Amino acid sequence: MSKRVLTTESGAPVADNQNSASAGVGGPLLLQDQHLLEKLARFNRERIPERVVHARGSGAYGHFEVTDDVTGYTHADFLSEIGKRTEVFLRFSTVADSLGGADAVRDPRGFALKFYTEEGNYDLVGNNTPVFFIKDPIKFPDFIHSQKRDPFTGKQEPDNVWDFWAHAPEATHQVTWLMGDRGIPASYRHMNGYGSHTYQWTNAEGEAFFVKYHFKTNQGIRCLSAEQGAELAGKDANSHQTDLLQAIERGVHPSWTLYVQVMPAAEAADYRFNPFDLTKVWPHKDYPLQRVGRLVLDRNPDNVFAEVEQAAFSPNNFVPGIGPSPDKMLQGRLFAYADAHRYRLGVNHTLLAVNAPKATTAQNYGRDGFMASNAQGRNAKNYEPNSYDGPVETGRPLSAPLAVSGHTGTHEAPLHTKDDHFFQAGELYRLMSEEEKQRLVANIAGGLSQVSRDDVIEKNLAHFHAADPEYGKRVEEAVRALRED
Repeated sequence: MSKRVLTTESGAPVADNQNSASAGVGGPLLLQDQHLLEKLARFNRERIPERVVHARGSGAYGHFEVTDDVTGYTHADFLSEIGKRTEVFLRFSTVADSLGGADAVRDPRGFALKFYTEEGNYDLVGNNTPVFFIKDPIKFPDFIHSQKRDPFTGKQEPDNVWDFWAHAPEATHQVTWLMGDRGIPASYRHMNGYGSHTYQWTNAEGEAFFVKYHFKTNQGIRCLSAEQGAELAGKDANSHQTDLLQAIERGVHPSWTLYVQVMPAAEAADYRFNPFDLTKVWPHKDYPLQRVGRLVLDRNPDNVFAEVEQAAFSPNNFVPGIGPSPDKMLQGRLFAYADAHRYRLGVNHTLLAVNAPKATTAQNYGRDGFMASNAQGRNAKNYEPNSYDGPVETGRPLSAPLAVSGHTGTHEAPLHTKDDHFFQAGELYRLMSEEEKQRLVANIAGGLSQVSRDDVIEKNLAHFHAADPEYGKRVEEAVRALRED
């Protein structure tokens, strides 16, 4: 069987891919060697700017299948009947580290899911924790700067990490999650995923509900201790990527069961704490988990760069029946995620195969820009309205309107009766076994004891004391012991 012919990018056959053209034997190379110049120029441009957060990622394709009737809460078509399947792409990631970091580190994990529905792509962007460090997006750049490499020392600094947390008491709940046993998952397969934010569902009658998404791993929760994580990261920086790839390749398809918590919209205003606060969970006794369906990953990407690195998720990609809530962090991310992709990948990133709709066709008046495709509208008009049978609006909102009132300004979130920064962190601590508490305290003290300023240490200790007196006392004693050594 004859082999396929190697060509240049313009399709011309390549005569020699081993030797550059030169001016005589041993002479200088020639500018006219188009194949050499094309190869080197493409090599120089193989990388794009990495994500500022969630840079290091892994991904896989699969499907979501509805197992329970939720049509009383949403008219989203992909959730419309039991047994309905929708193709998905899921990207896992670490948050703070760079593309060259290790997988087995103490860090939240991104859990970004793209549903290729018949009504367009629906992106659900969350983490492996149900809460986050902050609740207002204006603090997000500062938070990330405090966790990333210091601009002077070029490395992550405990002073910066804990100084920010000292000034962000609302972070105490997430810090307790992060420093606990679930701070280092054993693999992507052995952790839960959460939508984290509050979203809105709307049913066919126009009734609105607020929901939280919980993807419970069917493999069981497995985590690493700090010592196990450090050892694994040193042996195989790609441990989580390796595990996911090999599991799917050998036919062991990881799966998660999706549950939702559902709050009638009318109950939000008088709930005992702000239900749109990303630093808090809704207790299950108030809003029990209701099963929705099963998520299965069964196919690895063919090209990690094209399909994982260039995968673009944005929480403003909604479908009819699903919409945003007044969650401030969600509201900020509705802009920030899409804008990050326009910067990294270009305005036409939605034309890339991993980002393009699969069960329907995008029809709009977007044209031109970097990496524009001839398929964009072909010879159709690029304005609307028009008299040439171009696509038209439906007049049907995707979700119910959100009620607003009052004056514009930089307001703090409205206070509810149980709004404080510490009580849920204390509840989480009290749920832990004695062994879990010991590991949590050791993990916190290990980082906090490295902080150079006493006032920053004291501010953080005050947060743990406020969450639970025993919690604070044990952390304080552990920090003191480490600093006296």
